[in-house]
Parts: sequence; C-alpha cells; structure tokens
Amino acid sequence: MIDIKFLRENPEVVKENIKKKFQDSKLPLVDEVIELDQQRRAIQQEADALKAEKNVISKQIGALMGQGKKEEAEEVKKQVAQNAQKLAELDAKQAELEEKVTNIMMIIPNIIDPSVPIGKDDSENVEVQKYGEPVVPDFEIPYHTEIMEKFNGIDLEAARRVAGNGFYYLMGDIARLHSAVISYARDFMINRGFTYCVPPFMIRSNVVTGVMSFAEMDAMMYKIEGEDLYLIGTSEHSMIGKFIDQIVKEEELPYTLTSYSPCFRKEKGAHGLEERGVYRIHQFEKQEMIVVCKPEESPMWFDKLWQNTVDLFRSLDIPVRTLECCSGDLADLKVKSVDVEAWSPRQKKYFEVGSCSNLGDAQARRLKIRVDGENGKYLAHTLNNTVVAPPRMLIAFLENNLQADGSVRIPEALRPYMGGMTEIR
Repeated sequence: MIDIKFLRENPEVVKENIKKKFQDSKLPLVDEVIELDQQRRAIQQEADALKAEKNVISKQIGALMGQGKKEEAEEVKKQVAQNAQKLAELDAKQAELEEKVTNIMMIIPNIIDPSVPIGKDDSENVEVQKYGEPVVPDFEIPYHTEIMEKFNGIDLEAARRVAGNGFYYLMGDIARLHSAVISYARDFMINRGFTYCVPPFMIRSNVVTGVMSFAEMDAMMYKIEGEDLYLIGTSEHSMIGKFIDQIVKEEELPYTLTSYSPCFRKEKGAHGLEERGVYRIHQFEKQEMIVVCKPEESPMWFDKLWQNTVDLFRSLDIPVRTLECCSGDLADLKVKSVDVEAWSPRQKKYFEVGSCSNLGDAQARRLKIRVDGENGKYLAHTLNNTVVAPPRMLIAFLENNLQADGSVRIPEALRPYMGGMTEIR
C-alpha cells in the first residue's frame, strides 16, 4: 500500500504505474480516493475547530458559574451539547470516509522499481542469468511420481481417499529425502547468519490483509470456520506478522530470519500434466527467509536473498536460472521480484522453485511496523524469499540426480542428512 500523501501529491505518477501493470480498470480509483481524502480532511478540520471551540466554551461556563450567572451558563451548556452532537456526526462520517479511503488504497498497486521490465504477464519475464550447465541425459527421465513409485516413495491413491486430490503420502527413502532437504536448507541459512524460527501456522485476518492483497487472499487462503484465523499459505506471512504494531530500534536492524512451516493453499483451477503429482498441491512444507531492514538497505538484501537460493540449489548439483519478473507479473504489494527456476531434464526447460520479493514499505505501512531512528520514526522495508519447497525441489532433485540404472545419486552436501547414503536404490 502506497502513502496517501504520495498519491495526493503525485497522482499522475500513480496512474502511470497502474498503466505499467496493465490494470487500467483501476485508473479511476486514483481520482476517487483523492476526492474522498479531500472530504475526509475537510471534516477533520471542522471537527478540530469544534473541539477547539469546546475548550473555549468550557472555560466560559466555569467563569459564568463563578460569577453566579447560572442561566447564562446553562445556555452555553446547550451550545456545548449541540456541538457534541455535531462532533459525533462528524466523527462517524470521518470513520466512514477513512474506511473507504483505506479499502481503495489497499487495491491500488505499489510503485514498482524503475528497473522492473514492462510486460503483461509471466511470458514476458526476463532471464537474468543461468547457473550450472543444464544436461539432458541419454536415457529417458520418467515423470517424477513414477520415479518416486519405483522406490515405493509416494501413495497418491491413499491420499485421495483420505483428503482428496492435491495431497500425498511420502514414504521410505523419498520421505527421508524430503526431510533431509528441509534440514539441510535450515542449516544452510543458519550458516549464513539467519535466525531459525518456527512460526504459528495460523494467523488472524488483520495479519492476512497486512501482508497480501485481497485477490491473493481469496485465491490462496483457507479460513478456519467460526474463528478469526487462516491457515498460512507461506510462512513469510506469519513471520512478517511477528512485527505487527511494533516500533523497532534502528540499531537492531536488520532482522534476518529463516523459518520452517507447513503451507496450505487452495490452488484453484485445473492444471496441466506437468502441474500434477506434487508440483501444485494443497499442503506442503517449506523453508523460508525474511528480512526487515532500513529502506536504503533493501536493494542489497534483495540480491542477497535470491543468491542464497541459487547457491543452495547449486550445492545440490541442480542447474538453475534467475528471471526478473515483469510489471504485469508482480503482485500489487511488490516493488521488485526475481524467480529462481530449476532445470528439468525431462521437460528440457526450467520451472519455478522459488520467488524473491522486495515489498518496500507496503507491508510495514499496513501492519504499522515502524523504526525508531535518530532522526525520528519511519517505516521499515520487508523482503522474503523461498529457501526451498521440497515438493517442487524433489522434482528437480530426482530428475537431475537420476542415474541410468534407476538409482538416485545423493550429492555430498546432503549425505550427512541421509545417514551417509550416497544413493537411493
């Protein structure tokens, strides 16, 4: 959410930003919110004047009573009562306008970074760099669930009976591999100076609306019936929510946290063959990283975060590339985003395994995360990035480490987490 003062002073900049995101239907919202804001401020001025008048009149009543002029004092009291009623009406009107302004401001997209490429959707994202040599072996790579089934490592049919489509049982060495990847990713981030955290797996609605757009919330979140709680779709929501309504000391920044959690997502709509199996599911586990920092440091942390993911995948011998997300592919709160994609030897192309985002002060403004600095208070910047989400990571891992005889090689970095195993047979 952008600053209302910025919008008030730069309406054309905000409109141009909306056009860059190909959301022209939102253009009228800028003028609408400016008009509502003017009404709100006018009412505020009138209310302030009435409050000032009330203070003056209250002193007059005291003086009149002291002079024994009770009748005159009673007349003045009537005026105070009338002003009080008028003030109550103004406060109600102001609250109504405040809500309307906030609701619109929650819809207007954040100002994107000047470096973001302009494009309508993810088909216009721009490749930045490749890491590692993508290889297509001279033997056939089966679909990832077929690889898992050969190790008795997955049971989709039982999961359908128990929970429906979009769930799975992982078994044996494949389940162990899943846990090993999570543990390795945890230690990888701790070794890079991040503090490990296990957050709440449910969050209240004020946290949900503080960290994401309404459209994202509707598409992703599962609500707990009868309670003001939502299952988290990703742990950065709970992690950023940790700082809601907090004033943090500038000298304590940055906060660098890495978190483990299960994630729950609706994942509405039909999906193609490549998004079946464990690619797009309702429940999975993930290691995440978030940063809360000074505004001037967020570009530096943005580059560090996506590089962490690249380095982790390369340590497991998986080729990856980075993609700069274009303007039309950015969620409304994001200033800038880079996707990390892993190489799929079976598909002979890359697919998304993580996303790094700089949200500027948008989440901090919604959640009231402020920094107490030597020159006063200001809003923090927040960033997040996927360390690893094993369901998709397992696809990349199995395909890139599958050997001709059907066994799966365990890279050296992961062997301590697999009891010293060098391969799965």
